[in-house]
Amino acid sequence: MKTSTISAKKIEHKWWLLDADNQVLGRLASKVAQILRGKHRPNYAPNLYMGDSVVIVNADKIRLTGNKADSKQYFKHSGYPGGAKMTNYNDLMKNDSDRVIINAVKGMLPKNKLGREIMTHLRVHKGAVHNHDAQNPVKWNDV
Repeated sequence: MKTSTISAKKIEHKWWLLDADNQVLGRLASKVAQILRGKHRPNYAPNLYMGDSVVIVNADKIRLTGNKADSKQYFKHSGYPGGAKMTNYNDLMKNDSDRVIINAVKGMLPKNKLGREIMTHLRVHKGAVHNHDAQNPVKWNDV
């Protein structure tokens, strides 16, 4: 009995379209991380980029449960001494709503070279309009 693995050349990547309208942030982010990582495929290999590209629309209509909208904080550091900045969820949604989804998905991916490559296949748009029609994204209905 031999165990076979798939080569990187044989992997066919698809494009998926997800609508974030009235979706819970964590549940959406975990589903997106699984798709980006390739865990929805039966021949998943953790050392290869097996995932698909994901386009998320309506990022400004995402929601949080409970009190998290008032208490959630985002940390950012400039790299200089005293360069720490904290931003709460409501301010980040006003200024840069796609950053909320990007941060949530990034936290669910590996923290290495493969994780950085995977993040390049995520596209987040604030409104319902996206510019990826040429890739023919398929609507993901399982969210």
